[in-house]
Amino acid sequence: QVQLVESGGGLVEAGGSLTLSCTVSGLTNPFDWYPVGWFRQDPGKEREGVSCIARDAIERKYDNSVKGRFAISRENAKKTLYLRIDNLKPEDTAMYYCAVGRRVSISSDCSLSQTEYIYWGRGTQVTVSS
Repeated sequence: QVQLVESGGGLVEAGGSLTLSCTVSGLTNPFDWYPVGWFRQDPGKEREGVSCIARDAIERKYDNSVKGRFAISRENAKKTLYLRIDNLKPEDTAMYYCAVGRRVSISSDCSLSQTEYIYWGRGTQVTVSS
């Protein structure tokens, strides 16, 4: 059974920083065969992709709203994905989810579309106070 467990969320003041972590277990194939990503969802809104990283960590993508403030990374040996968030804004308040790509990737690529992901964590809440 594939499991993704996020951690690192919390209540922070605007301008503060957080690092979210996501540890993956139970994949049939090695973790480093898959692109992985971070998504977020605020109640009443659609889930949106904020960042993704290719299997080899060369390709990294960010939504325009987070560029320059979010940094994604992965540690394949630990099967762990990270999201560093700096200069937090109230509009960053959301549940943050990590996800594993639907297909094994043979190239350095990833997608911010949630339809390209098959396994999901339960999320970690980030709340930013103004």
